[in-house]
Amino acid sequence: MTDPERFHQAIKALRSSVDGIQGVMIASSDGLMLAHDVAEEESPRTAAMAATALGLGRRIVQVFEQGHFEETLTRGSDGYLVVYAAGNKGVLAVVAPAKVNLGLLHHEARRIAAHIADIIG
Repeated sequence: MTDPERFHQAIKALRSSVDGIQGVMIASSDGLMLAHDVAEEESPRTAAMAATALGLGRRIVQVFEQGHFEETLTRGSDGYLVVYAAGNKGVLAVVAPAKVNLGLLHHEARRIAAHIADIIG
């Protein structure tokens, strides 16, 4: 199975584990889109924003001496964008509605992020 197939399987596994997910993006930490199920016209922008959120989150954690960056959550009135580190080279971004079960989302997305980190190497 090629890496793109493995990334798409990871997206499918996350979507099947958590109801209501609106979009999933896997990107490199420098913003190169690796796999997604968001609207095609939004994918480059989503990858860039996810990488930016990852970089800013890492810097915040470093400045405040809070260990290693793991994730950042942005909440709007209608939902969330949650960005998870996938090792040092990857990022997993998830768009979810306000009604999502955040505990379940975090549990499953952290597991998938670790899997993505293994794929990326």
